[in-house]
Order: sequence, then C-alpha cells, then structure tokens
Amino acid sequence: MAPTPDLRRRRAFWQILLLAAGLLVLTAISAGSVYLVNKARDDNKWVVHTIEVENQVNSLLLEVRRAESGARGYLLTRGDEFRADHEKAVAAIPPALDKLARQIGDNPEQRNSMARLRAAVDTRLEQFSREMDFVSRNEPDKATALVREAAAGDTTTTIRDTAEAMMREEERLFAQRTLNADRSQTLAASLTGIGSGLVVVLALISILLVRRSAQMRDEAEARLRDANLNLESTVDERTADLREANDEIQRFAYIVSHDLRSPLVNIMGFTSELEEMGGDIFRRIGSLTHIPAGGSPVAAADIGDIPLEEPDKQLSQDFSEALGFIKSSIAKMDRLISAILNLTREGRREFEPVRIDMRELMEAIASTVAHQASEANAEIRIGELPDITSDRLALEQIFSNLIDNAVKYLKSGEPGEITVRGRTKLGYAIYEVADNGRGIDAKDHQRIFDLFRRAGTQDRPGQGIGLAHVRALVRRLGGTMSVSSELNQGSTFTITLPIHWTASKRTGDR
Repeated sequence: MAPTPDLRRRRAFWQILLLAAGLLVLTAISAGSVYLVNKARDDNKWVVHTIEVENQVNSLLLEVRRAESGARGYLLTRGDEFRADHEKAVAAIPPALDKLARQIGDNPEQRNSMARLRAAVDTRLEQFSREMDFVSRNEPDKATALVREAAAGDTTTTIRDTAEAMMREEERLFAQRTLNADRSQTLAASLTGIGSGLVVVLALISILLVRRSAQMRDEAEARLRDANLNLESTVDERTADLREANDEIQRFAYIVSHDLRSPLVNIMGFTSELEEMGGDIFRRIGSLTHIPAGGSPVAAADIGDIPLEEPDKQLSQDFSEALGFIKSSIAKMDRLISAILNLTREGRREFEPVRIDMRELMEAIASTVAHQASEANAEIRIGELPDITSDRLALEQIFSNLIDNAVKYLKSGEPGEITVRGRTKLGYAIYEVADNGRGIDAKDHQRIFDLFRRAGTQDRPGQGIGLAHVRALVRRLGGTMSVSSELNQGSTFTITLPIHWTASKRTGDR
C-alpha cells in the first residue's frame, strides 16, 4: 500500500525532528564536555598549586634549619665550611619568602600567617647576623649568650608553628580542591558516557528510519517502473490509435473534398447554362413586348438586343445579381476545397531532414515578395539566423506565409518594417518575424490559429488556413509557435525549432 501524503509529511517531520534532536544532543555534549574539562583542568591546577605551596614552606623551613646548623657549627668549630653553608642558607631565605608570599596571595588567611612568618624570620636573620658578628670579633661568650637569648625568645618555635599552620591550611585546601577535581572529572566522564549512549540510540533510530525510507523508496521505484511500463504500452497504443484516426481523418477529408468537387463542377456548369438561358429568356420577353396587336411572333433568329421595359429590366438585373452571388460562392467553395486537398496532401508528405542555411532561405523568400513589399513601401531586414537541420519545404511554407502576412497586413500610409532574426537556446533555434503593421487584438491571439478563422478587418484575400497550416507544420517539426501583438503596435511571431531534427522526433500531430 502506498503511503498517503499526510503519512509522508509526518515521517518527514519526525525525521527532521530526530536530526534536530541529534544535533541538539551533540551540541549540549560538546559544550558540557568543554566546560567540565576546563573546570577539571582548573581544579587540577589548584591542586598542583597547593602542593607547590607546601613544597615552598618546607623549602623555607629547610633553609632556616640550614642557617641555624651552620651558625652553631661555626660557633663550635670556627670552620669556614660551616660559615659558607650558613651564609648560603641565609641568602636563600629572602627569595624563598618572596616566592611563598606570591603563591599564597589569593588566600587572606594565608596572607596573615605570611606576615607573622616574615616578621619571625626577619628577627631570626637579624639574630644570625649578630651571632656571626660576635664570632668574627672572637667573642664567643656573647655569641653563646645570643643563642640562648634567641632560644628563650622562642623565635624558632614561632617560625615552626606558623609554618605548620600554613601547611594545615594548604592540606585543607588540597583535600577540597582534590574533591572538586575528582567531581569535575566524574561529571565529564558521566556526560560523555550519557551523550555517547544518546548518540548511539539516535544513530540506531536514524539507521532504522533510513532503512525504512530506503525500503519505501525501492517500493516506490518498483511501482514507478511498473507504471512507466504500463504507461509506455498505453502511450504506444494510444499513439497508434491516434495515428490511425489521423490517417483516417486525412483520407476522409481527401475523399470528402474530392467528392464535393464533382457536384461543385456540375453546379458551376449548370450555373453557366442558367446564365445563358436567362439571357435568352429576357431577350424573348423583350421581343414579345414589342409585337404589334394581331401581328405574328418574331422568329428566334431575328431577336436582337431589344430593350426591355422597366419592370423586366429590373427583373433581369436581379437575376444577374443572384447568379453573381452563386458564382462567387461557388468560387469560394472551390478555393476552400482546394485548400483542404492541399492540407491533406501536406499531411501525407514525408519530411526529409537536411542541413539548411537559414539566411539563404530567408533571402530567397524575401526575393519572392520583393514586388509586394516595394508596392507597400516596406523594407525586409534579415538578421543573424542560426542554421538548423530540418525539412526545407516545410520551412519555406512556414516563413513564406509569415512574411507574406507581414507584408499583407501593414498599416496604410506608413513605411513598413519587417525584421527576421534568430538565436539559439538549449539545443533549440528561436526565430522571430516582427513587423510594425496593424497588430492583432489580444482576444484574437488564439483565434488566428484556428482553421478558417480570421481576425480584424477582412479587406485582404484569404481563406483563414495559413496560420493553422503553419502551426501544424511547426508541430510536426517538433517545435512551438506563439504570437505577441497589440492593435496598431505590430506583431511578432516566434518559432522555436530543434537545431538537429530527425524524423524520429516527429510529434503526435503527424
């Protein structure tokens, strides 16, 4: 069963909705993953920062202990290596303090502890300087007393306690930041897993829909192929029927027109005899009106052109006029029958495609109407024309009729301009025959192509079959014909024909 349009629209809607949902999920996963990865990176950075702060505190305490050990060793042994080690440690303490101060600058509590630590370290450095000065002046007793004073002042204990407080704060921050980093990583992993699952689900649904769509498409293509096969056979049958009917119509038209001509010839003959008989009758009437009373009738051989009396004269004129109408009608009917015969003969003619120089063809046609164009004060201009492969005789009939009509229906008292031009487009040649003549009313644009139908003032000879014949020829050549015109604004007839026409391209008009 073929899906209904509503069902196809609903399926298309759900497919679009599914694609939009998949795009939204992918966008959300991407954005969330980027955010969580950046947050986990920041949290890990803070964890590393905490470890660096702890290492820096330990480094500072190590340098203070090295300075104390060097000072005591130098006081006891007076060895230069202890003094050098002490001075090196003392020189490293201020940069270590500055680096630690920069690292804990983001934490107000640590900044307060740093102030206490810096004061205690400065005090201890000042004590180191005085101890080394007493030893240098060989006053060890004063140096020993200063050491006892420093111990009593508990400066070293203050440094150690303050450093331990800072370490505890960093450990607290380490635990908190580690927890945040673990949470961010867990969320990122969860989001990635959930998103991947959703993508897989959407992919499976998409695959299912695509398979169903492909199956429906295959079924539709199979139905279309079957329909095309049936359509081709149906078209072939209808074409054969149409051709047979068309051939029958042409044979019928030929037979009818041929059979009509026989009685028409008889009518024409009897009309001539009737005309002669009428002359004889009215001459005898004239002779009878001039016989004297009691006289004998005039012999037929002696009847001459005896004048008729007024009533008989009027009757003779009416009789002659009636015969004139009959003869003109017979002549018109004879022309129509001849036109029908020509059409049927043309319809049976086989077209022969040949390569045609269209400019040469147009110039030849223009030369045949040059006398009429000169009398109408008209100029025929032939522009660039593309050459085509088609039937030469049919083209001569087409363009001869159009150019002849253009010359015939020019406006009186105005110079005529007739232009023939052409161009190519998508394998077709487009020819235009334009004039500045009377033009055609819009309501008659289709009427002029009907058989035996004419438009406008009927002051030119014709039977009304020219354009109908032209359009039939154009269709047989695989082309189209149209007109663009307004009253008193001229007309343009457009003929579109295939550039390379073959007999196999013949249309159904055949």
